[in-house]
Amino acid sequence: MPVVPDSILAPIRQEFLALLPDRQVSHPLGCHRPRISDAVVFDRLVLALVSGMGYERVADAACSATTIRGRRDEWIEAGVLGHLVLTVLRAYDRMVGLDLENLAADGCITKAPSGGECAGKSPVDRGKRGLKRSQLTDGYGIPVVTVPAGANIRDHTLLPETLDEFVELTEHLDRVPQHPALSLDAGYDYQLVYTDLAEREITPRITKRGTKTPIQTDGRWVAERTNSWMNNFGKLRRNTERRRVCTEFYRALATCACRKRHPRWSADRPARSPRVA
Repeated sequence: MPVVPDSILAPIRQEFLALLPDRQVSHPLGCHRPRISDAVVFDRLVLALVSGMGYERVADAACSATTIRGRRDEWIEAGVLGHLVLTVLRAYDRMVGLDLENLAADGCITKAPSGGECAGKSPVDRGKRGLKRSQLTDGYGIPVVTVPAGANIRDHTLLPETLDEFVELTEHLDRVPQHPALSLDAGYDYQLVYTDLAEREITPRITKRGTKTPIQTDGRWVAERTNSWMNNFGKLRRNTERRRVCTEFYRALATCACRKRHPRWSADRPARSPRVA
């Protein structure tokens, strides 16, 4: 049984393989051994993402751990996952529609026992090494931007970088929200955040510190739900990658899967023309 339903994985795999650059072979005899199929390696990386297992455990007689690591680094260098993330997001916007007028953001701390470039002392795990994701979603919880950082970094200090990536992303979409609203929890209730959002012409919906506000009242619950979805992937829940590029590789792959499995996505929904802002 596949670790991800084929209705979700097959379109992502097909688009991913189509984005791979043509491989240039410089060896005069071609190759001593036949190259392992990219589809086979892609499925092993998905297995590692979902289960969180090491490469030696997901490898088998058909594909070795060395091949998985090498192909992963090859695809990272080619920037294939970045193009895949944008392609899936644009497809969702055309078929279903992104609610970019109502955004939500939140931070999520996970474990990073191997340390690495994105790890820091976790304030909720006795100072053990951990990783934080700054997650920005649309009004329905579709993951739009995810920024990894050390677990000891405060949520509100990651917000400017998250919004900068959002601005870069909207340049590739069919429409750009003019004055979106952003829902945040009390961890963002700082004057620096209000000033930054005012300069970006974003309407803040921030829970005041010291007040008990139900999560459903301000729309930020969708970001909490998306963080829960992302933590279903073992490689994100317990990050064992030491390099930032590898962490972002799996984060991007999980983002594509979350967008494809969202309840609003329907494979038989007819494509529609982009909405006019």
